[in-house]
Amino acid sequence: MQKILIVDDEEILRMLIEDTLEDLEDVQIHTAEHGREALDKLAADRFDLVILDYMMPEMTGIEVLANLEESLKAATPILMLTAKAQDTDRIKAQEAGVRYFMPKPFSPMELLQIVEDILREPN
Repeated sequence: MQKILIVDDEEILRMLIEDTLEDLEDVQIHTAEHGREALDKLAADRFDLVILDYMMPEMTGIEVLANLEESLKAATPILMLTAKAQDTDRIKAQEAGVRYFMPKPFSPMELLQIVEDILREPN
């Protein structure tokens, strides 16, 4: 069973992402409302993919990544969903450990395809 952690402060977006991915076979979806909750969940369990918002109150997605151990970042694919889609934002995210970057608004079908591709990749 593969596990995905969705981290976004907007409940509607968490629900949209969860609904988009709910038909994936052998996948458990977990959610976190903010960066601190995400860090707690990442410390307690292993995830096969983290879908992370860039802009959140209290702790940005970049700050979440800065607080993760390097080994965990290296072992866990990170897909950043963000309204901050400038080249400088993309570079900052990649430098922080993001492997995949998707601007908001996003196509649910495109997200589903990207997630399926990521989960099929060997770790």
